[in-house]
Amino acid sequence: MTEVQIGESFIGEGAEAAHVNTVLGPRDGSVGTAWAGALAGPNPGHQPFVAILRPGLPVKPLTLFVNKATISEHDHGLLHWGPAQAGIAAGVADAVADGVVRAEQVDELALIAAVWVNPAAKDPDLVYRNNREAVRTALNAGAAREPDLDRVLQARARPHNPFYTAD
Repeated sequence: MTEVQIGESFIGEGAEAAHVNTVLGPRDGSVGTAWAGALAGPNPGHQPFVAILRPGLPVKPLTLFVNKATISEHDHGLLHWGPAQAGIAAGVADAVADGVVRAEQVDELALIAAVWVNPAAKDPDLVYRNNREAVRTALNAGAAREPDLDRVLQARARPHNPFYTAD
């Protein structure tokens, strides 16, 4: 892989919904540089970390988990470091197992996953499932260069998201 793949996915409803953005590309290029810079430069409430399947077993391609929501209290942090991280790691491994990310390239690639965990989320199992599906779906979208431009142009007349719908 020489090109950078950018993906986006929103899965679920309510406080446990997952919104994941992915940037996948060569370690020796701009993605690798951004990956290392983000890991080395945490900010208060935003501490990027390597996603693991188990302690000592990072997922491949090496995945940097970047939290979008500022972690302000203990339980919210646990949802990031526990079920959201586990979902991201498992979903990345799913993408490799499914061939979305080519297994023979995982050691040459770096993945950045920007992950939203709502501070109001309470159900760790839903956080896990939604993040697992969202990262896999985002990687699929990046590989397929989605969305199609026609869809974008059609939607411009009435954009909406979970927090706003234009009239």
